[in-house]
Amino acid sequence: MEKLLRIGEVATKAGVSPRTVDFYTSLGLIEPAGRTAGNFRLYSPATVDRIALIRQLEAQGVSLDEIAKAFGDKAAPSLSTQLGKLNEDLAALQEAAATSSGDAHGLLAAITARAHNLITTALDIAATLPPPGT
Repeated sequence: MEKLLRIGEVATKAGVSPRTVDFYTSLGLIEPAGRTAGNFRLYSPATVDRIALIRQLEAQGVSLDEIAKAFGDKAAPSLSTQLGKLNEDLAALQEAAATSSGDAHGLLAAITARAHNLITTALDIAATLPPPGT
């Protein structure tokens, strides 16, 4: 059995403050795996990875509300479905950028680059997630 971590240990390993761990817990982004005899929360070591994922998504401009919704929505489309749709949208943006002129071309090229970065980030995150149902 893996050793559960106290909030301070999770915070230190994740590079955040205990207050951030508490805040993420209050939003339902992370959950304690148990409690000590003194009623202190204990977290799985996997919580550190989950916090890293949350921080990475935040850095990409995803709001905590959106992250909480995505984590809690079991009926959400699969990641591969979502990435397929993103890829189609990216191809449409690239085509629009190639056929546009002037300022529109620059704007569409910037949007295309941002979309590509988001897809790359999503693929990186997906590679670190356990298979569904585990």
